[in-house]
Order: sequence, then structure tokens, then C-alpha cells
Amino acid sequence: MAPAATTLASTPLAAALLLGAATLLPQAALAAESATIVEILDGNELYINQKQARVKARASAPEVVSTRDSRGQLAFSSGAGGRLNRFSMLRLGSSCFLVEKGQILVSGKQNGCTRSARLSVRGTNYVVDVQEDGTSEISVLEGSVEVEPLRDGEPTGAPATTVEAGNRLRLSPVGVVLSLLRLSASDYTSLLNGPLFSGFRTQLPGFRSLESYIRTSVPGVTLPVTPRPPAGPALPSIPRFGLF
Repeated sequence: MAPAATTLASTPLAAALLLGAATLLPQAALAAESATIVEILDGNELYINQKQARVKARASAPEVVSTRDSRGQLAFSSGAGGRLNRFSMLRLGSSCFLVEKGQILVSGKQNGCTRSARLSVRGTNYVVDVQEDGTSEISVLEGSVEVEPLRDGEPTGAPATTVEAGNRLRLSPVGVVLSLLRLSASDYTSLLNGPLFSGFRTQLPGFRSLESYIRTSVPGVTLPVTPRPPAGPALPSIPRFGLF
């Protein structure tokens, strides 16, 4: 497999990621990413390039989508969905988004990057968590993710790791694999009852696949029920007039 990692940005690292991808990926794969905000929870602290954004606002590469003390759901141009936790930041790119910090849940066919890894998927549900020290964790809830280690935007030479459903890979800030552990039923319960699922009303594109996997492979774990959108105001009744 030819290594590739890409995102658009003004930093030298991001520029290197983009240049490397341009030489390794077919032109069709380099269409700029975009994402539309479909839901904001816990206030209105969601931003596009540091400007407060609203539902239906659209961000395109190389813009940055970030949250403070709010959460949000995005619809990517790929058809996938993403949910940002509080105090998270991602930069849209040409073939993957770059998670600068925080936590995002991805549902559907959407590649992602961190500064120490490129994630390639074919449709799945996974969580990326980038910690303050640059350590990153990739938790695959359903499907599989191929993780290519990077150091300063360049392949480390280490082989890619395929992380199957029900596993969590931990990487150092320079792309060294620190651990690959099995997710327990309590790990699933914690994630499913946590901020990436709780309170959202917009269904995830890959929710049914996630539901099917959990029912068959993680007994005892219950998926949260997505609340229905609030009903609109009732229409006034129309009086009926008899003929006599």
C-alpha cells in the first residue's frame, strides 16, 4: 500500500501532508472536503474559522471547525456524519480531516488524520481522541480502520495496523503504537452514554450498522434511543359545516 496523508492548512506540516497526497492519490480523490453543521448542543459555542456558526452553515477546506463548551454534529460531503465533543478542533482537507485536538465520532465513509496517523475506512463507526500531549486513540466501534503511523506528516516506515471493530489503538505523538486493546462492554456503555451520543436528535448515517454489530457482538450493551425532533405547533382544527 502506498503511504498517503493529506490535509489543507497553512502550517508546514499540513502543507507536507497535502503535497505527499497529491503525488500518491488519484486526482478524483483530491476533491476538497466540506461539512455542514446540522446540530449544535449545549449553547452556541461552535465556530468556523473562529467565527460563531449556526445550524446549516457550511465549512470547506481548509477551514477549521471548533467547539468550546458546546457539542455539534456535522454532515460531511462524503455522506458521513461526525460529532464533535466539547473543546475540539478539526481542519477540513483534501482527502481527510485533521483532528487538531479533542474528540470526534465518525459514522460512515470518511477518512481522518491526526498529526501521528492517517485513518483509512470503507464505512464504519469510530472515535478519534487527540489528547493535550499529542497522544491519540482510535476506538473502532464497528467496521475496521487502517491506521498508518506518521511522524511530522511523513510515514514512519512502520507497517499500517488494521484496527477491527471492538478495539482501541493508542499512538504516541510521533506515531509509535503504544497499545492495541479490546474494548469491553463497559467501554461501549461509557461511550454510548457519553457526550458523543447523549442528547443528539440527528441520526448517524451508520447507526444501523453500529446497532447490528452491538446486538450480535457486545451482549448486554444497549444503544441509546435518538430523541425525536420536537413536534411543530398543532394546526388549528377546521370547523365542519353541515348542509342542514
